[in-house]
Amino acid sequence: MSASSNQLLTKLDTCLDKLDISATEKQKQQLVGLVEMLDKWNKAYNLTSVRDPMDMMVRHIADSIALMPHLPKQQNFIDVGTGPGLPGLPLAIMMPDSQFTLLDSLGKRIRFIKQTIFALGITNVTPVQSRVEEFQDHQGFDGVLSRAFASLEDMLSWCQHLAVKPEGKFFAMKGVYPSAEIDTLSEEFLLSQSTEIKVPFLNEERHLIEFKLA
Repeated sequence: MSASSNQLLTKLDTCLDKLDISATEKQKQQLVGLVEMLDKWNKAYNLTSVRDPMDMMVRHIADSIALMPHLPKQQNFIDVGTGPGLPGLPLAIMMPDSQFTLLDSLGKRIRFIKQTIFALGITNVTPVQSRVEEFQDHQGFDGVLSRAFASLEDMLSWCQHLAVKPEGKFFAMKGVYPSAEIDTLSEEFLLSQSTEIKVPFLNEERHLIEFKLA
């Protein structure tokens, strides 16, 4: 049996409390609605290997919004290889003053994102179907986000053209701290920060690795 909206809301409230993040009632309803839409679409389109909505609330929603305190505010972000909108959709809900471009090469994922932002009234998201190396944006972005997208070397080389703003940063979500990957990176990328992220109810390592161009 699928979790009820009230059960999902209770789980979300607990996650927010443990993360020390506050949300409006509208934001909470949007996050619950996102899980419900993901659960519904997942049955037909196989958007995520996580099947249980309560697990989605932890592995997709809490895992995404746990980044929020570590990201610059009021910025223009691109989420590359966003899949079904992760971490971009939860972050866009929680950071309404920032703009998010959600990039993925698969049409079914972008269709899901378009339907979700329409249904939930999310106004700060632009979905784009494209391979990252083919996507051009001449204004550039303040932040390039990546969650389980590729190795650090691939992510940075493929996304280098996207962070053209002077203070543009790359934010990679990783599990175990990727020492070997960092040691072999090109000298044109500087590791500026690494933060261990604690996700409620998730007994797995999480790290947010931040880079900038040298």
